[in-house]
Amino acid sequence: MDPTIATLSDSRTLWELLDRRAALSPDAPVLFDAEDRRVTFGELHARALRVAAGLYGLGVRPGSHFAWQLPTRVETVVLSLALARLGAVQIPVIPIYRDREVGYALNRTRAEFFAVPGTWRGFDYTAMADRLDLAERPSVLIAYDSLPEGDPGALPSPPSDGTTVRWIYWTSGTTSDPKGVLHCDRGLIAGGSCLAHALEMRPEDIGSIAFPFAHIGGPDYLVMLLLYGFPALLLEQFALPASLDAYRSHGVTMAGGSTAFYSLFLTEQRKQPGRTLIPTLRLLSGGGAPKPPELYHEIVRELGCDLAHGYGMTEAPMITMGSPRDTVDQRATTEGRPPAAMEILIADDGEVLLRGEAVCLGYTDPALTAESFDTQGYFHTGDLGRLTETGHLVLTGRLKDVIIRKGENISAKEIEELLYQHPAVGDVAVIGLPDPDRGERVCAVVEQPPGAGPLTLAAVVDHLRRSGLAVHKLPEQLEIVDALPRNETLRKVLKFKLRERFADTRERRN
Repeated sequence: MDPTIATLSDSRTLWELLDRRAALSPDAPVLFDAEDRRVTFGELHARALRVAAGLYGLGVRPGSHFAWQLPTRVETVVLSLALARLGAVQIPVIPIYRDREVGYALNRTRAEFFAVPGTWRGFDYTAMADRLDLAERPSVLIAYDSLPEGDPGALPSPPSDGTTVRWIYWTSGTTSDPKGVLHCDRGLIAGGSCLAHALEMRPEDIGSIAFPFAHIGGPDYLVMLLLYGFPALLLEQFALPASLDAYRSHGVTMAGGSTAFYSLFLTEQRKQPGRTLIPTLRLLSGGGAPKPPELYHEIVRELGCDLAHGYGMTEAPMITMGSPRDTVDQRATTEGRPPAAMEILIADDGEVLLRGEAVCLGYTDPALTAESFDTQGYFHTGDLGRLTETGHLVLTGRLKDVIIRKGENISAKEIEELLYQHPAVGDVAVIGLPDPDRGERVCAVVEQPPGAGPLTLAAVVDHLRRSGLAVHKLPEQLEIVDALPRNETLRKVLKFKLRERFADTRERRN
């Protein structure tokens, strides 16, 4: 490893990492966007300092709980780094979340500040913030295209402890309420280092962040930029083919985000098989959902680039990562290898257990922390897998009842509890079904009560929307059955039988 990169990896805090990179390559670009804005490492550092001073003037202090729900923009990255300079506790919220999830996150963390984009993509985030039922109402800041600035000379000393909780990320997990995941700067740097070292990016590369920066993958990717000194294209809204012009004009060499992204690029390539979709593209990478081995071969053959897939979760943003140095079979059939600092143990029942610096510090709920970590400090992922002789991880299934749609965890229980409230639903089981584009699609299997009228998917979706469920969790398929299959002891619904029965059915929208 380059000695400079090794030194950068030892940074105690995210701000220290930026400080060092800005001193090393102040004039090198770090961020591009579809509006043709170009930001260098030096400019990013200087602006983050000014914004930190502006936030300090508004009362943000070290340890202040600052929630933000913002799209992937230059301003969002600047705001996050400014908060890192102050040593605030950041509470990123993905923009697709709505009243239920946002209200829970703000209440649970007692957020003192909440930054929103105003009205974005037709949704009024400011109005949502005003109508939330909160025990303590935070100061709301509109932070879409302008941020408060001030004199950096007024700032206190930057934080020096990288092991203090500075981030609370949210994941639906397997319960009806979201789970607040506690992270520190050193943990995020460790996760980003795994990604960076595996992919071996170069300063002349150009990456891309087409997923929400509020996702745990945001700092993962940012750490990689700071370690290896290359830039990335920020996409506020990813849509194909509309986003292709930005990829092409900026000469993106690495793209991706999750299995769903791979499929979208492949679909576009197949529309014009004689033309290379993105001529400069040499690598797709990502994680968030299992990757079918055949998808790897299709990508390499049709897109003409390599594919390196990894395994991570909100609790441990980068566990394993595929590398261009892996064999073809390893890249196609495994999730890559863990870094030296990540210890993976396969339990007797096949569950993947983790221990290492990149693993979270726990949850906002102490009971969940106690439940998820054993006495030896191993984190129980709920995923099943095995390690090959070369140390590569192969995932084989999940213990947790969670649906992974386009890389996002969706709690089946949350949807089920809301559907139980519909008068035409007697009992319901929500399952994930294999989907080539989404990874999994959400299917609601309903047992209706006697005398109930016909139930349609449109009615189900309308009910869930009115209940405040986030759009990305809405079912795409509805199946009506006479009776849900159950075991003979506790009458528990046998979801595996439903998955077997409906695995080969097509999406139904009636």
